[in-house]
Amino acid sequence: MRKLLVLALVGLAAQLVDGALGMAYGLTSTTLLLLAGVAPAAASASVHLAEVGTTLAAGVAHWRFGNVDWRVVGRIAVPGALGAFAGATFLSAISTEAAAPWMAAILFTLGAYLLVRFSRPLRTERRAGRLRGRFLGPLGLVAGFVDATGGGGWGPVATPALLVSGRMEPRKVIGSVDTAEFLVAGAASVGFLIGLGSEGFLLPMVAALLVGGLIAAPLAAWLVRIVPAQLLGAAIGGVIVLTNARTLMRAADLGGGVRPAVYALLVAGWVAALGLAVRALLRTRRARALANAVHTPPTTPAHPTPEPVTTAPTP
Repeated sequence: MRKLLVLALVGLAAQLVDGALGMAYGLTSTTLLLLAGVAPAAASASVHLAEVGTTLAAGVAHWRFGNVDWRVVGRIAVPGALGAFAGATFLSAISTEAAAPWMAAILFTLGAYLLVRFSRPLRTERRAGRLRGRFLGPLGLVAGFVDATGGGGWGPVATPALLVSGRMEPRKVIGSVDTAEFLVAGAASVGFLIGLGSEGFLLPMVAALLVGGLIAAPLAAWLVRIVPAQLLGAAIGGVIVLTNARTLMRAADLGGGVRPAVYALLVAGWVAALGLAVRALLRTRRARALANAVHTPPTTPAHPTPEPVTTAPTP
């Protein structure tokens, strides 16, 4: 019972992060399941089945807050579902021994990407024009495949690509990616069901993750407007890097004397990334405040005081 409560809290925290960043529910949940000793395919299958419910709730919440561009959702979700089904079929077909380092490498790479991405200033200006299908289709296909094989990756691949384009508001990027993920999670779950059977899903874990995610989804859709994504992205990236480094070092058979040095190097990089994220956030806020001050016209009193009238003395 205690373990299921912890998993519910994991699902809640992962959904809050995902709702604020447009990514990292699968990365966070799968990383912790792997750390607990769950087989890679079972971890990814269980997380994706839970995501069917959490992404539906998140999509509805984002829609109610006006965070969804349905044109983008339609053009990215279907290719994403095809990629996720292919990725789930691939992961189900390989052995646990081969899948563990594969998944850890994907998660480690995506975690490192988050560190680098959020240690730099985020794009705020918007470009003219609309995103084209020839860009959204391949993006969805790749993001869906990485998501299913890595147990997470839809958000870390799709969200930054849409943000970098500069053609959508950040909140609409996050809302649209989260909404499209409903179809991606469903297709991945079908792929795992065909490849692993129903026994491949750890239903108590699925239920716990789902409950936590459903509680957090409405709050996450609101938090996307106020939470500084800069700090949150760098913090989550460091956690994912450190936890998956353990699996990679074990697969590479690194000696016990080398591992502390590797951990120390990774922690130092994480601290440096957090420092850069804080500096970038403060610099962005100062620039925004200066721009607002420049463009704000001076205020005039509603009822100006009349100047005193002076009269010339009578001779």
